[in-house]
Amino acid sequence: MLATLLVDDDRGFLSIAAAALQREGAQVTLAHSLHEARVEVGKREFELVVLDRRLPDGDGLQYLQELRAALPGAVVVMVTAHGDIASAVEAVRLGATDYLAKPIELTDLIFKARRATDELRVRDRLQHAEEELSGRRSLIAPESPKMRSLVSTLERIATSSPRSPVMLLGETGSGKEALAWHLHTQGVGSSAPFVQLNCAALPEATAESELFGHERGAFTDARSLRRGLVELAHKGTLFLDEVGELSPALQAKLLTFLDAGRFRRLGGSTELSSTARVVAATNRDLEAQVKAGRFREDLWFRLSVFRIDIPPLRERPEDLPRLVEGLLPRIAADQGRRQVPRVSAEALQRLKRYRFPGNVRELRNILERALALENGAELSLDWLVMPAAGAPASASFVSNEVETIEALERRYARWALEQLGGRRLDTAKALGISHPTFNKFVREEE
Repeated sequence: MLATLLVDDDRGFLSIAAAALQREGAQVTLAHSLHEARVEVGKREFELVVLDRRLPDGDGLQYLQELRAALPGAVVVMVTAHGDIASAVEAVRLGATDYLAKPIELTDLIFKARRATDELRVRDRLQHAEEELSGRRSLIAPESPKMRSLVSTLERIATSSPRSPVMLLGETGSGKEALAWHLHTQGVGSSAPFVQLNCAALPEATAESELFGHERGAFTDARSLRRGLVELAHKGTLFLDEVGELSPALQAKLLTFLDAGRFRRLGGSTELSSTARVVAATNRDLEAQVKAGRFREDLWFRLSVFRIDIPPLRERPEDLPRLVEGLLPRIAADQGRRQVPRVSAEALQRLKRYRFPGNVRELRNILERALALENGAELSLDWLVMPAAGAPASASFVSNEVETIEALERRYARWALEQLGGRRLDTAKALGISHPTFNKFVREEE
């Protein structure tokens, strides 16, 4: 049940409103002044606060920032006089989630309470997901000089420029998500929201709504207000993976947000703000896409205030033993295993000889398959399924020509599909990429 604080000096309204919210299952506390509100807030945590602006001992608007500091996780609905739009806008700017105009209709109040309940549930799901994923995302300390220097640079950026955009460039599976998460935790901390979007899997029809949200009635199926990922990532990090796949229209809207820190929900007229740091990532050559007219040059410059080029795993072999050591316990935990097998010296040597076109993600996939099949205390050669060093397992993956990374990725996707008997979903999962991205690789190769 929603713990609710109603702050208003109109005792008649409070009595009726409390009864209506209690029927909805809320636990309601009443306060008739700012002093009483402060006392109640000092006693317990509230999830929803309905706060009148005009109170006997002060202005509710001036109390709003103090309230937000005391109850950072609460949904606050500000009550303003009829037609006082300026106060409503100022309330939202100062941290109110929504507002109501007097005279208050009970149906409107109940609607706001239900929406607050939905929002808090979304927050809980995000927090639960973050707790589950934080261990998987956390960076395994590198050994190679290249990666140690890169991580050191990221940590300086995290503390010295907490809101500047960062562009992570690297091959598929090179660790962009783990580095984005590390940047996030070193800057705003793991308790702030880390919101991730795979731009390649974003349906064009709902892309704007997904990113910026929408108001009720903005389009046919918009039956209620929806907060977008930019808004959910406020005070945290918005990680845009495969950012090169954004449509031109969405590129323009993202640029506007990056420049001003402000946005509008689809169908909305009120400007909202978010201090989320945008971290973008891609395995594409965005500069080539800029020249080809497929990506906005001004957005490229804005996103790459800090540009981080991630070396592929084959260029940092010193990191391989530590990655194996760090990944195996995580995989074992995912599989419900209490004991983590050791890696035999022969198995480690085979891994060291392999070039890993799929980088760290491919290494994890190889270890995951091996661990699922290995019942003993030592991970042996028998279960390490990969092309032999210097002799790929499929003739279709052999080439004597020097290729671009993109061409190599496309052919590797086709080769992997053949190894898994044409099962596209299974192959995309094995490679650690989205199904739409995998289909795009295969179509380009056909």
